[in-house]
Amino acid sequence: MILSYPILAALLGMLIAQFAKIPIHFLTSGELKWNLMFSTGGMPSSHTAAIISLTTAIGITSGFYSNEFAICVVVSAIVMHDATGVRRHAGYHAEVLNKLLADFNSLIETLKDPNLKKTESREKLKELLGHQPAEVLFGVITGIIVGVLTYYFYPFN
Repeated sequence: MILSYPILAALLGMLIAQFAKIPIHFLTSGELKWNLMFSTGGMPSSHTAAIISLTTAIGITSGFYSNEFAICVVVSAIVMHDATGVRRHAGYHAEVLNKLLADFNSLIETLKDPNLKKTESREKLKELLGHQPAEVLFGVITGIIVGVLTYYFYPFN
């Protein structure tokens, strides 16, 4: 089975952006975290890279004045708005909830009541859900580059 160029471009955009998070995080923090390959949030935005790679591919194949390209542009705008808006604020909420849970557990320990010590232990909520605008911008740049390069290297065009 041969993947169409737009689908291949979108998948490569996502994979390349996800992989790029590892060396970028290492350069900024000195910490090598391989689990970033399967994580949301971070630099660059893989959702943005995927949708912009797809949009670029559709623009190249169908034309930048086509209905298909127009649809991709609108969906791209929604994805990027979601990444910097709703998902980022959900991450802020997770951060506050994690702090409240830690404070509550500390309060229980302070009270030293054996009946209250049996607090429910939960995993912390994931705080890195959305993106800063710069992370989305670099997702756009990654997506355009991947979309264009995939076109030139895709043998079935």
